[in-house]
Amino acid sequence: MESHVLIHQNTSSSLFLLYTAGIIFLMALISYWFASKWNKENTSKLKKEQKAALKEKTKKTKLAGHLLLTVSILVAIIHFGKDLTKTYNVDKLNFDVEIEVTEDPDYGSEHSDDPVQYEMKIPTSGTHSPHDLKFGFYEEKPATEMLVHNLEHGDIIIYYRKDADSVVTSELEYLAKFREAGAGVLAVPSEDIPEGQAFVVNAWRKTMELPSYDGEKIGQFIYENINKGPEQIPASIRRGGGTM
Repeated sequence: MESHVLIHQNTSSSLFLLYTAGIIFLMALISYWFASKWNKENTSKLKKEQKAALKEKTKKTKLAGHLLLTVSILVAIIHFGKDLTKTYNVDKLNFDVEIEVTEDPDYGSEHSDDPVQYEMKIPTSGTHSPHDLKFGFYEEKPATEMLVHNLEHGDIIIYYRKDADSVVTSELEYLAKFREAGAGVLAVPSEDIPEGQAFVVNAWRKTMELPSYDGEKIGQFIYENINKGPEQIPASIRRGGGTM
């Protein structure tokens, strides 16, 4: 891989935090279980000294449970709160690199619920579904007719091969979080990527092909072309795609 977008989310460390929170939470539940068990065993049949010792042990175990529960909640907040502090401003993707982009023919923009036979294997215009898709990373390819509708609204589609390795798919997941006004990014697998190419990146009537992953060029394409479709919808209405 010649060039990378710096991924701001470390998947392995993020999962580590989640697993840690789960283990600590389990330890808290175990502490509560023992405290409850010992509390039930503290009956009048025990001697005074035994009752006092068992009561103290129950108290300490319950306190440990409270502390463990608090820690597990804090770790979970850190895990889930990381994305809340992140910004996915497309200005971050302006790497100031040259990209080769093809200007595609205009095949129209009519809406139809019927299947469409496209002139291009990976179309960037043409008759399409009246329904679009939510932004994000896809493991299965949605209907082409819906994807073309997304392009009409200024979205960017990154087509990748299904055998792409996990490092690449992690970077695509990161890129699919970027937004500009009411437009976003979709990463979608495709069997129609031309021979010798590994990625195809589309905007409305624009195509960029790449023989290998180049995060800077993909980022530059997004920066230059997002939210420039013929129909621009405000973010307050579109809300992540899949609304039109």
